[in-house]
Amino acid sequence: MAVRDWHFVLRADAPLTERQSDLRDHLESFNDGRISLVEGPGTAEFWCTFEAGTLTAAIAEALNLFEQLPGVLVRSLELGPRELGQNGMTTSAVVPG
Repeated sequence: MAVRDWHFVLRADAPLTERQSDLRDHLESFNDGRISLVEGPGTAEFWCTFEAGTLTAAIAEALNLFEQLPGVLVRSLELGPRELGQNGMTTSAVVPG
């Protein structure tokens, strides 16, 4: 199976607290270029690029990292047009919020 980069967005159920933000800032796994935090009013999104053989493996790897951030819950996942097309999906809502 060929390994490739998978791009997806994980949305948190709430903005990060100051404590969670400080912890994330010091975790190598959240600062190695694979996950970017994008915050807005009342939101926190993690834009992800993971290398894996399958989309499922890439998502699982990303989700496992959140065990290092107590209290941060991922409520939904969104795929971009490339991933949707390559996986024969017709909607961007893979896991509804």
